[in-house]
Amino acid sequence: MKYIGAHTSAAGGVENAPLRAKEIGASAFALFTKNQRQWAAKPLTDQSIAAFKTNLEFAGIKSEHVLPHDSYLINLGHPEEEPLNKSRNAFLDELQRCEQLGLKLLNFHPGSHLKKISEEDSLARVAESINWALNQTSDVVAVIENTSGQGTNLGYKFEHLAAIIDQVEDKSRVGVCLDTCHTFTAGYDLRTTADCEKSFGEFDSIVGFKYLRGMHINGSKAKFASRVDRHHSLTQGEMGLDVFRYIMNSEHFDDIPMVLETIDETIWPEEIQLLYSLIEA
Repeated sequence: MKYIGAHTSAAGGVENAPLRAKEIGASAFALFTKNQRQWAAKPLTDQSIAAFKTNLEFAGIKSEHVLPHDSYLINLGHPEEEPLNKSRNAFLDELQRCEQLGLKLLNFHPGSHLKKISEEDSLARVAESINWALNQTSDVVAVIENTSGQGTNLGYKFEHLAAIIDQVEDKSRVGVCLDTCHTFTAGYDLRTTADCEKSFGEFDSIVGFKYLRGMHINGSKAKFASRVDRHHSLTQGEMGLDVFRYIMNSEHFDDIPMVLETIDETIWPEEIQLLYSLIEA
């Protein structure tokens, strides 16, 4: 069974995100539980938490099919202690917000080494950060998103994801979100069925599908292996539809939230239906 939605707005309160997901015909969705471009945020109110849970039930969406995204400011692999600690505290707050809302997953970008330490050392810091935060929370899974590898970002190689997971103490509480655009522009081809077999086969051998906890379903404006992160609509850009047909017909992608982050939110209902139409009888 496939669960598809989009990254819906939490404007006016997190409780509005499930309603916006329902409006577009979603069976999964993503949201920010706080302003993603600010460090500080007001605590969630009891009223807002209760309304979120009520609206989630009204939308007919299970908590395990919601994929919250943390703040873009957080860098769990930061080479300097003060910004690293600031990031860790913000990440802990994000996990605690998920706990309050009854959500099971928290999606995040692994971080950046900023050319000040090695990739290996920065990846170790990411794992240390995860361990530190997981030890102070329960249930919520830390879901590492792969990246395009733009700038000094970590996570563009499957080996990076595996290295982080290897150093996380509680393997039951770590997972991966694969973004189709990021995967493609990082250098894993997805343009044909054969490409998908090869690239997703690499993911399985290096990381393992058992760790796949979510997907971001995006086309790519940027060219293959460009290391540039530019999303596009599903029917436009450099990839084509074969990758989405492959995903929709593979059991490896069953029962996880698959979230559109495509550039034109006005056509999200059509893109959701397009994905379901690719399922072969």
